[in-house]
Amino acid sequence: MIPAATIILMHDGECGLEVLLLRRNQNAGFAPGAYVFPGGRVDPVDSEVAILDRMEGLTAKRAALQLKLTGSQPPAIAYYVAAVREAFEESGILLAVRTDGSVPPTAAENEKVRTLRENLMAGRIHFKDVLVELDCRLTGNAMHYVAHWITPVSWPVRFDTRFFAAQLPSKRECAVDRREMTKGLWITPDNAVGLHETGSLPMIFPTITMLKRLTAFDGTEEALAALAKEQVHPILPVSDITIAIR
Repeated sequence: MIPAATIILMHDGECGLEVLLLRRNQNAGFAPGAYVFPGGRVDPVDSEVAILDRMEGLTAKRAALQLKLTGSQPPAIAYYVAAVREAFEESGILLAVRTDGSVPPTAAENEKVRTLRENLMAGRIHFKDVLVELDCRLTGNAMHYVAHWITPVSWPVRFDTRFFAAQLPSKRECAVDRREMTKGLWITPDNAVGLHETGSLPMIFPTITMLKRLTAFDGTEEALAALAKEQVHPILPVSDITIAIR
C-alpha cells in the first residue's frame, strides 16, 4: 500500500466551522471528480533533515508514538510533513509560521509564492527550499492526528492514509493546481453533507464520514479538542461495511 497523508484545514467563518474541499480532476487516477481534503502520498524527501530542522512543536519520537509507527519507513513524522506539503501543492496554502510570527501569504495572494509552488510542482526545487525562501517553520503541534483510513482490498490502487486536522487563523484564499484539482471550496460540514446527499457534491466514503463527524461542532477549537481525545484506529471499508482494526 502507498503511504499517504491528508489534512483537514479549518477556520471559523460567519456560519461556524468551515473546511477546505478540493475537487479532483476528472482525469485523476484516484477518485476522479470527487471533492476531497488536500492530501497525497508520502515522499522520501518528506523526512529529510533539512525539513525536520524546520519543524517546531513535534519530534520524530513524538510523531512515532502518536501514529504508532515506531521504527517504520517512512518515519511517522514524514506523514505530518507530507500533509503540509500536499496542501501547499494542491491549494497554495502553507500551514507554517514565519520567523516574525506572521502567516505566509498563499499562492493566490502572492506572486512569489505562486512561483515557488510552480517550481516545486515542476521538480525544480524541493519543499525545504520553499520553507527557506519564505522564512517559514512548520508547526507540528498545530496538527492533530484524527483518523487512519485504509483503501478497500478490492481497489486497484491502495493507500494507507493518516488524516490530520489543523486550524487556520482566518479564511485563506485558495489557488488550486489545475494538474490535480479543478476547484477549491470553503464550506461548513453541514452544507457539504447536505449537498452530497442531493448528489451535487460527490465525495468518497472517508471524506463524507469525516465531515459528518465535524457537524457536531460549532467551532474549530471545540472540534479539535474533541477529536484530540478520541482514540485513532485503522479503518478499512469493505463495500458498505466499515471495519475498525483494533
